[in-house]
Amino acid sequence: MERSTIDERPRTAPSDDIRRRPPRPRTARSDRAPRRTMRVPRSRGAVSGFLLVLLGIWGGLIPLVGPYFGYEFGSDQTWLVNWNRVWLDILPGAALVLGGLILLGSANRARGAFGGWLALAGGIWFVAGPTVSMLWDGTLGPANAIGQPLGSNGGQVLELLGYFYALGAVATALAAFALGRLAVVGVRDVELARDAPAYRRPAATAPATADGDGIDESAPPRRRRIFSRR
Repeated sequence: MERSTIDERPRTAPSDDIRRRPPRPRTARSDRAPRRTMRVPRSRGAVSGFLLVLLGIWGGLIPLVGPYFGYEFGSDQTWLVNWNRVWLDILPGAALVLGGLILLGSANRARGAFGGWLALAGGIWFVAGPTVSMLWDGTLGPANAIGQPLGSNGGQVLELLGYFYALGAVATALAAFALGRLAVVGVRDVELARDAPAYRRPAATAPATADGDGIDESAPPRRRRIFSRR
């Protein structure tokens, strides 16, 4: 038995269209039109953030400076700081200021949403705080931890609204409005995402060949072993 080899080339060569077709590069996800982008214009929450900052300054300072012009609640002393005012006025006011500042200068959707939720928590606490304070004060009625509004009937109504209830309601509405605007992906958001520089992975290419078409014609032909008997 003698073993011989015969050189054979493929019977059918690839067509010119297949041979000359360039390799298809892999595209990263950043090349596709984003369904939801995290980049937003800075003006998206600017107005709401500015108003929330003003409301936070008002809510945190009015118990301390209100007695100067007869707008008193619980005490007629100016710059009187106690734990009840810290928990019910200063702390939610600081939440409104911080959340408003984040909304005011944020160009990122997640960061702006964090500021909106922080401001929303401060607004809700302005509304719910006087009622929740009954848990640690143990006193029901108007003479609880927040004290009593001073002045006439109309003045007491304005003090209750300006110190807590109307202040918290307006702040909650502004924070919810800002969160709603941040949740919407508009055409401008998509345009900003497309204009932003994208970090792409290097495209996968076919190995370099002699003629540059992805098929190496310089490779040796296939050999088929044929066993024959003589």
